Amino acid sequence: MALKSTIYKATLNISDLDRHHYAEYPLTLALHPSETETRMMMRLLAFALYADENLSFTRGLCVDDEPDLWQHAPSGEIERWIEVGLPSDKRLRKACARSAEVVLLVYGSDQQVEPWWQSSRKVLSRFDNLVIKRIDEAAGEALEALAERQMRIQCTIQDEQVFLTSEKGSAEITPRLMEATPY
Repeated sequence: MALKSTIYKATLNISDLDRHHYAEYPLTLALHPSETETRMMMRLLAFALYADENLSFTRGLCVDDEPDLWQHAPSGEIERWIEVGLPSDKRLRKACARSAEVVLLVYGSDQQVEPWWQSSRKVLSRFDNLVIKRIDEAAGEALEALAERQMRIQCTIQDEQVFLTSEKGSAEITPRLMEATPY
C-alpha cells in the first residue's frame, strides 16, 4: 500500500510592499511522503513571493511535466513556472521552452548547492527567461520551524526581504539572485 500525502492548511496573509499586492490566501499543501517539511515550506515561500490569483500549486512530485507552482494566462498559456530545489538542467530547459518566465528557488547547504551550481551554471546562462534565487540554509531552517498542520502566517515583503511570522515564531529571508552568466 502506497503512503499518502500529509495535508497542511495555511492561511497566508501577504503584504508585498514591493509589488503593492495585499491579499489573504487560504492554501492547502500536500506533503508528499518523499518530501521534507523544508521543501514544502519553500513552496509556500515561492507562493508568497509571486502571489497572484492565477498562481496555483500543482500535483507535485508525482508528476514529471509540472512544476511546483505555476501561473496560467486566461488563454491557458503558462506565464510563470516555479521550481524549488536543485532540478536537472534538462528539466529547466524544458520549463524555459514551455513558459514565459521560469523561477527557481534554490535551497540547501553549500555542500549541496555549490556542486549543482558549478555543473549547471553554463547551461542555464543561455535562458533569458530563467530567474534563480538562493535561499540560505539558516533561512530554510527558520522557515521549516514555522511548519504545522494548521498554519496562520503573516508575510511582509519589503525591499526584497521576506518577513514571516506565525504563532510558532518568525523567519527573515533574503532571497539572493544567482547570476547564471558563466565566468
